[in-house]
Amino acid sequence: MPFPLVYATLTAWLNDAGLEKSTISTFAWLGFAYALKFLWAPLVDSWSIPGLTQWLGRRRAWLLAAQIGLLVGLFVLSGIDPSNALQVFAYTAFAVAFLSATQDIVLDAYRIEIAPVEMQGVLAAAYQYGYRLAIIVGMAGALYIADFFTWSITYKVMAMCMVVGMFATLIGDEPDIDVQRRDTAGLSYAERSVAWFNDSVVGPLVDVFRRFGSFAILLLAFIALFRISDYVLGILANPFYLDIGFTKSEVATVAKLYGTWVALVGIAGGGWAVIRYGVAKAVVAGTILIASTNLFFAALAKTGASLVMLTVTISADNFAMGFAGTVFIAYLSSLTNIAFTATQYALFSSLSTFFGKLVAGYSGNVQEAIGWVGFFYYAALLGVPAIILSFFVARRAADKNEAT
Repeated sequence: MPFPLVYATLTAWLNDAGLEKSTISTFAWLGFAYALKFLWAPLVDSWSIPGLTQWLGRRRAWLLAAQIGLLVGLFVLSGIDPSNALQVFAYTAFAVAFLSATQDIVLDAYRIEIAPVEMQGVLAAAYQYGYRLAIIVGMAGALYIADFFTWSITYKVMAMCMVVGMFATLIGDEPDIDVQRRDTAGLSYAERSVAWFNDSVVGPLVDVFRRFGSFAILLLAFIALFRISDYVLGILANPFYLDIGFTKSEVATVAKLYGTWVALVGIAGGGWAVIRYGVAKAVVAGTILIASTNLFFAALAKTGASLVMLTVTISADNFAMGFAGTVFIAYLSSLTNIAFTATQYALFSSLSTFFGKLVAGYSGNVQEAIGWVGFFYYAALLGVPAIILSFFVARRAADKNEAT
């Protein structure tokens, strides 16, 4: 839930506050907290939280700590006016993004460790369902509340919603995973530090190249580019809807509420495609869908505030996101070594957001230069390299299945 509150929903607040599009789009760089989470994932993977770890276990202790921080951070953010204190607002939003990324690190590791490999496709779909339901709250719910009350009240309500996650953490089971760590007894502090760095930071990256060889370079490039077109468009989606004449309630109803249910269908479609056709073909289909559906936004820009065209656009885009998201999560999970769960998955998922967030920071400048229609063509073209790479990735996955 916190992700839209520092991304799409936040841009609607900034748009209402009267900020320029070029300023709004720079808030896409808050996503660097997600793109760089692999930097502190080794700490989450190996460090304990005094008191909490003994009580809840390694994964749930970090989850609860992140969730408490998010509740406090969102509540503080709700009391800041971005039009009068933009710098303080940005720092606070970054703190929320950092805590949200930390929660993601732990949750991804928890999801992979809680069940065997053959269940990861099912868990990827369940993860996507949870995310889409959170979108209803963090985007549609937030827009409804903001339309009838204020953004300050909206973010206070969103802060209290973190209690749901805290409750789930407290009643959940801790994964039964026993990862063997190097015995550092008798070593000096410097020697222990070097050993920890080699095992927790260098080890996960070396393991990727050990298992995939030179193909790892192409694999990492595909991961980096997979969702770039989606991120570039997403940062300006809400300002676009509002600019061409839709009300916040219309956006909440069609783009967020209805769109979420369409995404759920896409999620099921992604799970079915993996089972029916295999991950290789599903990856290619998902990559093509996620880039090509951006063209519907160009058509919407030409028709103006048409609820029919908005519904068609949201149907195509959200189905594609749900389908591709399920396939991609299952694919990344299959690449992860259980010995480095949090760090390695954080590396993959961070890479999948880094370039998208970087380029999205300039979306406002591009839109101001070439207009909405040109911007959506630009966003679609950015997905072409990922489509080309997907065929190579699919061939490798197919070859691996045949060998197995």
